[in-house]
Amino acid sequence: MTPDRLIAIPGAVNLRDFGGYPGHRQRAIHRGKLFRSGAMDRLGEDGIAQFNALGIQTICDLRRPEEREQEPTPEGIRAERVEIPMDPGSAIAMRTALANEDLDAQARIDFMVAINHELATNHQDDYARLFEALLETEDGGFLVHCAAGKDRTGFAAALILHALGVDESVILSDYLFTNMAIDLEGHVLPRMRRYYGDRPLPELEAIMAIAGVRPEYLQAAYGAIAADFASVERYLEDALGLDQTRRHRLGQRYLAA
Repeated sequence: MTPDRLIAIPGAVNLRDFGGYPGHRQRAIHRGKLFRSGAMDRLGEDGIAQFNALGIQTICDLRRPEEREQEPTPEGIRAERVEIPMDPGSAIAMRTALANEDLDAQARIDFMVAINHELATNHQDDYARLFEALLETEDGGFLVHCAAGKDRTGFAAALILHALGVDESVILSDYLFTNMAIDLEGHVLPRMRRYYGDRPLPELEAIMAIAGVRPEYLQAAYGAIAADFASVERYLEDALGLDQTRRHRLGQRYLAA
C-alpha cells in the first residue's frame, strides 16, 4: 500500500483512489475511476475546485439523513448524488452506550465487530443499490463515502474490489490503510472533544478502536457471508444481484484491456 493513494485535498477526510490493483486475470483496475472517502463538509473553495478536478461523476453517500444534515456535502461539488442511508442496529446501540458510559477498548472493538457483521447481513439491498449506481456511472469516476470512510465505505470498497477479482490479501491491505489515512489530530480528536464535552477523552487505544479499523472488523463481515452464502462470490450474485453479465460489464468499465 502506497501513500500516493491518499488524495491530499484541503478539508478532505480519508479521500483515496482505490484503483490500480491487479484484478481479474491480472488486469489492473483503472486509476482515477474508483474513490472512497469520509464526509466532505470541511472542503473550502480550493478543496471543492480540486475535488471537482478529479472528474467524479457519481457520489454514493451511505450516511444517515441526520449525518448529512450535520455535515452537509458542499453544493459546489459537481457530481450526481445517490443517497443510500445505512445504520446498523449495533451502531445505534454503540452510540447509546457511548453517551451514557465509558467503554473500554475491547467493548468498542466488540461493537465494531457486530456493526460490520450487520453490514453484510442486514444491508444487502443497500449494497445492491450501490452496485447499480456503480454500473450506471459510465464516464467519470465513482466515489463511495460515509462519515469517516471506513466501515460502511470500507465494506463497499472491499466488495467492489472482490467483484473485480482483486486478491483478498490486497483487499485487506486497502481496508487497513485507513489507519494511515485518518487525521487523528486534525479531524478525529476535535470531533471526539466536541462529542465528549467536559468529559475526559478515552485512552488512545479505545479511540482507535472506533476511529480506525482492524482485520477482525472486515473478517466479521466475511464470516457472516460465509455462514449464509459460503463465499463472497455467491454473496455478490445471490444477495447483491451481481450476475456474470453484470460482472463482465464491471470488468469492461474498470479493468484495463
